[in-house]
Amino acid sequence: VIDTCRTGNPTALPFVAGGIGYLSYDLKNLLERLPRKAKDDLDLPEMYFVFYRALLILDRLDPGRLYISVLDIPSFGQNNTGELMKEIKKIVRSSPAPGSTGVYPAKRPRKRDLESNFSKKDYISAVRKVLEHIRAGDIYQACLSQRFRAEWPFSPYDLYLKLNKINPSPFSAYLNFGRSWIISSSPELFLRLADNVVETRPMKGTRPRGKDAGEDASLMDRLNKSLKDKAELRMIVDLERNDLGRIAIPGSIEVVEHRRIEAYPTVFQTISVIKARVNSETSPVDIIKAAFPGGSITGCPKIRAMEIIDELEPTRRSVYTGSIGYISFHGTMDLNIAIRTMIMKGKDVYFQAGGGIVADSDPETEYAETLHKARALVESLGVSSRFDKLTTPEPSRAKSRGSS
Repeated sequence: VIDTCRTGNPTALPFVAGGIGYLSYDLKNLLERLPRKAKDDLDLPEMYFVFYRALLILDRLDPGRLYISVLDIPSFGQNNTGELMKEIKKIVRSSPAPGSTGVYPAKRPRKRDLESNFSKKDYISAVRKVLEHIRAGDIYQACLSQRFRAEWPFSPYDLYLKLNKINPSPFSAYLNFGRSWIISSSPELFLRLADNVVETRPMKGTRPRGKDAGEDASLMDRLNKSLKDKAELRMIVDLERNDLGRIAIPGSIEVVEHRRIEAYPTVFQTISVIKARVNSETSPVDIIKAAFPGGSITGCPKIRAMEIIDELEPTRRSVYTGSIGYISFHGTMDLNIAIRTMIMKGKDVYFQAGGGIVADSDPETEYAETLHKARALVESLGVSSRFDKLTTPEPSRAKSRGSS
């Protein structure tokens, strides 16, 4: 099946041409006046999208069919299908296999220890500071995270395949930028646009998976009955409705489903589904500016929560809790919330996990939740038993772009 941009998107596929990439969490600094106190030690672009000349698209609902989408090439003419097919075959033949980087030696890694940008003591202290802000009336919630680092001296694509096997997720992604790689197994949808309908699915409330079906049922029941988790999700739903209200047609915002429990290989989580209609002249950029970053990973009120996060987290989040996905040329968009996401530079892999701190949060429990959420990523790196040997980096390892 050949699609060209002459006719927009003649198939039912949601994406045939446009940009694929990420929006970093730190893009918030271009949308709002915020402090910049956290250190930037990864030095990655705040936004990185690639616009591909050709795409190979496999529909998982119809795996026997492969779509080839090629941007309009004027020299071929409207009916010169033969020449276009020759060009397509050349593109396909020249496409390298995802894992053929040739950078990593085929030997076992020497170092498998985990490093965090927080000690347990310092993370718990940061949670207590969030609680002080809540008691002072500054915020209702802030989402605090810690960042881990480990070594992976193999192919980044192999790591993606391993993570995807351990923790298959509906919004996973693999982005190869040559000198850095983004590997995501995100379960959370941030923004989807199709037929002038915007959809978001905030996710709040987490429990680890049990050892057997009985323990699973008990943990899921506890999550379902938790007043704290119910309140958190309701609060974030209201925040997301408010954000969408900036660009939605009045009266069109609807909570389609509230507090559905979803099961993943390592955790249970609850989500809600919110939809709104927008006018045809409302662009994907307008929608992103209204809602970015997602309220489920900042807190409420959003601006003050982001200020507190920047004061307490020692390093910038970069891609983590930003968004990964596509923005098309034909009126569709699909962006995840970049959680369960790894950033790979050289042989170093960085990933973060966090949770929403509210008035009745227990600091020890909140710390443990970050470990539960990081479990699948840690297992994919082969360091699943190393949480008890976490280390923290030397202060000189990070550098700052300054503050404002």
